[in-house]
Amino acid sequence: MSYAKVVTRRPAGKDYGYCNARARGMRSRLLNAAFLDQLMSAADLAKVISLLVETEYAPELEDQLIHGHTTAAVDEALKVNMVATFNKVLGFVNGEAEDLIRTLLGRWDMFNVKTIIRGKHMKLSAEEIEDSLFAVGQFSAVDLKALSSESDVRGVADTLVTWRMPYAEPLRSAMPEYIRTNDLSLLELALDKYYFEWAAGRLAGKGANVRLARRLMGVETDTINLLTVFRLQKADIGDMDIQRFFLPGGVNVSRELFMQLAPMSDVDEVLDRLKRTPYGPQLEPVVLNYIEEGSISVFERALEDFVMRKALAAGRGDPLGVGILIGYLWAKQNEITNLRIIVKGKAVGMPPDRMRKELILV
Repeated sequence: MSYAKVVTRRPAGKDYGYCNARARGMRSRLLNAAFLDQLMSAADLAKVISLLVETEYAPELEDQLIHGHTTAAVDEALKVNMVATFNKVLGFVNGEAEDLIRTLLGRWDMFNVKTIIRGKHMKLSAEEIEDSLFAVGQFSAVDLKALSSESDVRGVADTLVTWRMPYAEPLRSAMPEYIRTNDLSLLELALDKYYFEWAAGRLAGKGANVRLARRLMGVETDTINLLTVFRLQKADIGDMDIQRFFLPGGVNVSRELFMQLAPMSDVDEVLDRLKRTPYGPQLEPVVLNYIEEGSISVFERALEDFVMRKALAAGRGDPLGVGILIGYLWAKQNEITNLRIIVKGKAVGMPPDRMRKELILV
């Protein structure tokens, strides 16, 4: 595997004062909680659209609504806006910030590839898969459309090999065992390990900005390890080599802690052991929902919330550091996520109180 370390250097081109001033200006235009409440209280989707057309989303909405005033059109406009915003920020940041942000945004490449192979594994249509993808990272919208159109998981991996994309390497290595067992987790684990190792190599430098990015990556690593613990509770681990599922580089979930948690069969036992970490208080309030629904998506949502809040908090640190840029990009992602929930919720008649529970309001 090849990667370049992110090294501390004098910012190239523009200093952090310039970059952060622009990011603060953009953040000041994010939608507030009162506006989101107004959207949730709207009579129908048509009213939601009329409200959004009065915001900075107007250009993308106008482009998409010519295809019809539908949920799909609004959703596509929101996705296009997010990609354009991320590209705009990457276009005005300095060299160090770009390296750090692109490393963290590699999570979107991993997300997109995993979403596509999951979709192919589940025999979903290309359109169903594309609905969940974001062209943030190395893949363009055209690339993602092409990958979604492949006939199966093997076709996706072969295309990535042809394109000489980094994610081809882990998929190709794990493909024979996947074909033999039809176990999708083998491919997902290979992708996770590849990405986090790649990112750790790029964030191995010194300096406050690199340390901040490394902490955020460490928190995300922790959440992946914890979700693996919850998934293993539903599996027959038998003589399984549990240690191979562990991703190094976390902040609070060490290899030792992971190996203690992974064999546990009771969720209360896991949460009791996590009380001494920041994740215990985050997961405890949703245990009842987990018991009622029987799905780890409850824990996944709670951990996503935790990662989001950590990233947003980065923007309240050094006024001349990368944290403000990271905080803004994650706040923008959060806004898009909230708007997509509201739009889809309104389309199916979801009550405002139920929608509000799904949002991350900061």
